[in-house]
Amino acid sequence: MPLKGIMKGGIGSFSRRSFEGKRFSRSRSQSAADEDSQYKEKRKSDVDNVALQGSVWGNMPPELVRDVIKRVEESESGWPCRKYVVACAGVCRTWRQVTKELVQAPEISGKLCFPISLKQPGSKDNPVQCFIKRDRASNTYLLYLGLSPTLSDTGKFLLAARKLRRTTGADYIISLDAEDMSRGSNTYVGKVRSNFLGTKFTIYDSQPPHSGAVASTSRAGRRVGSKQVSPRVPAGSYNVAHITYELNVLGTRGPRRMQCIMHSIPASSTQPGGSAPTPSDLSLTTVDLSLGSLPSFGFKSGISENMSFSEPLVSKNLKEEPLVLKNKAPRWHDQLQCWCLNFRGRVTVASVKNFQLVASPEPNQPISQNDHEKVILQFGKVGKDMFTMDYRYPLSAFQAFAICLSTFDTKLVCE
Repeated sequence: MPLKGIMKGGIGSFSRRSFEGKRFSRSRSQSAADEDSQYKEKRKSDVDNVALQGSVWGNMPPELVRDVIKRVEESESGWPCRKYVVACAGVCRTWRQVTKELVQAPEISGKLCFPISLKQPGSKDNPVQCFIKRDRASNTYLLYLGLSPTLSDTGKFLLAARKLRRTTGADYIISLDAEDMSRGSNTYVGKVRSNFLGTKFTIYDSQPPHSGAVASTSRAGRRVGSKQVSPRVPAGSYNVAHITYELNVLGTRGPRRMQCIMHSIPASSTQPGGSAPTPSDLSLTTVDLSLGSLPSFGFKSGISENMSFSEPLVSKNLKEEPLVLKNKAPRWHDQLQCWCLNFRGRVTVASVKNFQLVASPEPNQPISQNDHEKVILQFGKVGKDMFTMDYRYPLSAFQAFAICLSTFDTKLVCE
């Protein structure tokens, strides 16, 4: 065959294959576009069906809604079944409001259900049993609600904290999310700040613990690093408590001595007929931060989100002396040759970190016998990086966790 014929045949075949390839490519692109369009239409239809279903649930008679939620709330008393109560609050606004009315505060029910429960006082009858897991590598601490008397279960996650070192001390940032523990996050709920020696700590709350909270100083914004935080993120920083560890200058043996002044809780709260402030709303920007990772209540704050406070709280409604907590004095055991406290089986490892806090009428007054027997918060070691934390009224889970975080800081002058 002549060279000219071969050239024509080769070029002709190449051109034909190229054309067929382009046509196939356009056909496949068109098919993908049609599938994408069908997917969007199907997704829109699914959204419309969900909206229709939501409106149907929302239009149920209020009496029937209340009866359904009441039955669910009474039958599901503990986690993980408690998540169904959270699911009821996520149906629609009507269901959310009814659930909010039916679910009682922890001081009455002894149950933790929604994020606001972590800022409300614990049960008056029995202590709320929790445990803390420490991760030395990442300087993180995770708080869990115990689901059984033993520590064999994984527990229900409540709060997380991370230690951040500073030149003058350390900060413990407390968050609702174990994966996002930054002060600029909308899951930030508070922090604990220590001095250089680790002998004095201040607890800061991200929102006012009670209505009428007033502070002496404020500033109109907050920065994290060099970036201005979005105004939607709650920027409050309310000084709610001070913790002081007594210096051990002589180096005598024994547990640490500590004192907690709770500025947001009146001293009368531990007496018969007394009450502690109980917040009803949590200042968060998202509505899907329930303890069951499902939609929860809508949160509103009566205080401007851009306000920040550094001085101890002064409330118009809190004219009484603040609650003062002191560690319960241990007893020397002659046979064991060590200091002992009755933790009722909740602590198994001896440690200087172990403590029990009881109420004291005044900072400089001795503890009465009745107050000495009523333990409000106890913390103790049960493993290398495992600790139990049991708290009760008038402390909240957040306040108790913050106090326990102060024990992890190094205190060479207190031991």
